[in-house]
Amino acid sequence: MRFNVFQVSRRGGRETNEDRMGYCFTREAGLFALADGMGGHPEGEVAAQIALQTLAALFQQEARPVITDPQRFLQEAIIVAHQQLLRYAASKGLSDTPRTTVVACILQGNQAWWAHCGDSRLYLVRSSKLIARTRDHSYSELQEALGRVSRGGEPFNRNVLFTCLGSPGRPMVDGQGPLVLEPADRLLLCSDGLWGSVDDDEIVQHLADQPISEAVPELVEQALRRGGARSDNVTVLAVEWEGEGEPSGDTTQSLGNSGFASTIQGALDADLVAAMDEEEIERSVREINEAIRVRAAANRR
Repeated sequence: MRFNVFQVSRRGGRETNEDRMGYCFTREAGLFALADGMGGHPEGEVAAQIALQTLAALFQQEARPVITDPQRFLQEAIIVAHQQLLRYAASKGLSDTPRTTVVACILQGNQAWWAHCGDSRLYLVRSSKLIARTRDHSYSELQEALGRVSRGGEPFNRNVLFTCLGSPGRPMVDGQGPLVLEPADRLLLCSDGLWGSVDDDEIVQHLADQPISEAVPELVEQALRRGGARSDNVTVLAVEWEGEGEPSGDTTQSLGNSGFASTIQGALDADLVAAMDEEEIERSVREINEAIRVRAAANRR
């Protein structure tokens, strides 16, 4: 497969940048992911890093060189990442669990699949049209979808989420796909630092009118300017789909002999992530499948 990618992460008016992003790929499949560690809980940057590392590790294990069932993979991998956060908190004796949002996309063949938890978004733009956008797991977006207005006409707090990775309850993961791609389609993954300051129409316009190498930096700078001294961190990863076929020369070279490449860095320190062996991963997947089976049986009653 052939694609171009451009990514930027900038710290706003926060003490630390808890956003993380990255991608990994084989000759025939690619995983693109972004996570936004949540403030108000410990080690948000660690939560985001663990989420991305988990997705990348599972992708490397399963992409041989393609993922058999991309949507199922995304759903299960995100839940495994959630379980890794719970394990990390327990191993460190933390009284609260690090938490993060996540959005991830798989490109394979000429199709795209994506899944998310929280309010980090994915946009798919074709020519000058917005083809798809994820719906935030926030009370504000939920109430808007239901046509409800808060008391006094004041908007709901968009920062309040009803699900995320690392929370005590099982996270909600929404997915979509497959969607057939056309050459020059552009996908953008971003933290709320972007869409909180730049509206959807502007995001679409920038992606439609400029190369992603120009559109992404301009969008990030625009969000930071509008956010001012109290701006949130702004992180954006954009992908332009070029079509099927052999990767470009630079991409092929980066794959090396392993047939796998990744920009998702290793652990921040040696004991950041509890080791995941194949047996533990398989056990987690079995638990996920059993929960799905039980829920489906209950819905049929």
